[in-house]
Amino acid sequence: MNTGRVTTARRGRPGYDLESLLAVAVTVFNERGYEATTMEDLSRRLGITKSAIYHHVTGKDELLRLAVDRALDGLFEAADEAAATGGRAIDRLEQLVRRSVHVLVERMPFVTLLLRVRGNTEVERRALAHRRRFDQMVGALVRQAEAEGDVRPDVDPAVAARMLFGLVNSLTEWYRPRGGLDADALADTVCVLAFQGLRRSPPATR
Repeated sequence: MNTGRVTTARRGRPGYDLESLLAVAVTVFNERGYEATTMEDLSRRLGITKSAIYHHVTGKDELLRLAVDRALDGLFEAADEAAATGGRAIDRLEQLVRRSVHVLVERMPFVTLLLRVRGNTEVERRALAHRRRFDQMVGALVRQAEAEGDVRPDVDPAVAARMLFGLVNSLTEWYRPRGGLDADALADTVCVLAFQGLRRSPPATR
């Protein structure tokens, strides 16, 4: 996905290009809720005029689009990387989960905001459509892994796909990068918990 992001010089108080403006806007959206946030709220938090914000974006909707695209870009890049590796579907699925944990850690505020959209605006409905497409890609990997005999036959593929990324997405509620597990250790833990239950056990040898 191409977000079309550009960074331009800002008129007025120095220190706010589009990137830093977006970072603050996402923080405020996550704190107050997107719908409850006004351009006046953003102006006060940034310490700049609303006209200075409009120098970079057309309004609040564009800020939301740029933010959720940042999260979606990371997830679809992870899916493309997993698809490019080839091999068995269960291994590609595990790679996708690992890389998705990294995306979440690296882009935590953006992923948090993506998970909170409810479809009340055109930007939100577009984001939800992309999320459904991602979910479908995960589900297809689970079904392929089951067909290849690597997933337990008593596990429903659609439920497994939802639970896998429910586990990943739940990290936004409690994970804090400072002083805890790094992204690699966190991904290891998630994959051990998820895939030891998902993988089909090899047949017992006599």
